[in-house]
Amino acid sequence: MKRLAVVGAGWAGLAAAVRATQHGHPVHLFEMAHKAGGRARSLTSGAAHLDNGQHILIGAYRETLDLMRLVGVDTTAALRRSPLELRYPDGSGLCLPAGNASLAFIRGVLGSQHWTWPQRLSLLRAAAMWRMHRFECAQELTVQDLCRDLPDAVIRDLVEPLCVAALNTPMSTASGRVFLRVLKDALFAGPGSADLLLPRVPLSYLLPDAATEWLGAQGATINWGRRVMTIGPDRDRWSIDGEVFDAVVLATTATEAARISAPINAAWSRAAGSLRYEPIVTVWLLDDSATVLSHPMMALRSDSRSPAQFVFDLGALGGAIGLHAWVVSGAADWVERGLEATAEAVLQQARSTFPGRFQGPYALRHVRAERRATFACTPGLNRPSAWIAPGLAAAGDHVAGSYPATLEGAVISGNAAWRIALGL
Repeated sequence: MKRLAVVGAGWAGLAAAVRATQHGHPVHLFEMAHKAGGRARSLTSGAAHLDNGQHILIGAYRETLDLMRLVGVDTTAALRRSPLELRYPDGSGLCLPAGNASLAFIRGVLGSQHWTWPQRLSLLRAAAMWRMHRFECAQELTVQDLCRDLPDAVIRDLVEPLCVAALNTPMSTASGRVFLRVLKDALFAGPGSADLLLPRVPLSYLLPDAATEWLGAQGATINWGRRVMTIGPDRDRWSIDGEVFDAVVLATTATEAARISAPINAAWSRAAGSLRYEPIVTVWLLDDSATVLSHPMMALRSDSRSPAQFVFDLGALGGAIGLHAWVVSGAADWVERGLEATAEAVLQQARSTFPGRFQGPYALRHVRAERRATFACTPGLNRPSAWIAPGLAAAGDHVAGSYPATLEGAVISGNAAWRIALGL
């Protein structure tokens, strides 16, 4: 058994720490905050909890779901599971039935009566072509390039919201290759892979709190409020601020990892430090009418005046009745306008989308921008590898892999990083 240090208690670091502990290795977890979860955690707790963004899961996130169950999370109770629905307030949108994923997609498209028959058939032809090519495309293609022959209505109603939800990058600059990988796993994998899993509990309850409690019960050492300043070689081991370990998993943000790794592997540090980012803005609004939406998550028409692409009815998901989270993904332009202007635009969007609602004097409850929510998932992006040096590995949703910056991508990287660090 080898003494392993994990630096960072986000979802990737927690995955690495839990799996290494499960296999009997003594783990020391370092986290500079006083709470686990990284960019997917709760800001407050209680009936009116707020998370730092509305993270969702899908049935294809098998490694994340397995990790939750391992640390004692009842995923059936904690997640609202339903076949994928991308509904708009006017009733339009794509709704997939339960069952075989490929057949469900075909049935869902054929049943989308807001599209004409030529529009529906065009989407099915494109999907068949993607599948025939095994969901691969040229590395330089954007999602816009990939879908240039699709009807405008299909792009507006389906491709744009899926792209911004999965990659947090506008389709004009988003990687077509990564988008196809997401479609493959979500819409064309096994039964239930496309199911939408919406958290019924605060994000910290969903994994971070349970994982840290499990680690403590298993004897792992957790160092809260400890920012690692230096990592350096010590013979055939590694020293973290003077404390020696057999191996290290660096599961910090890419920016922090670039700082720490610079004296060890300059090329890796440059790759990590060169990533560009896309922000996400969340605006919480209170509806005094306390009327729940027809669906707990709904897609929205966004444009230069209406920022949000999705709205979540938190009251329908176990939160405060009447509280809604409006999400602006790929929000760089709106962040430039300022959070106050963005929040006001979202409030007006809410009032025009749902007439007569969100009218109270305290309708606007809170606004938050995660300015480095995800890396910009562009074609040919050079993401840093998991291997930094012998005995030193990286974990995080920014590490090279087939997934974009998602919870599943983070967990997958953490599950792999501890083995790479230990040379297994």
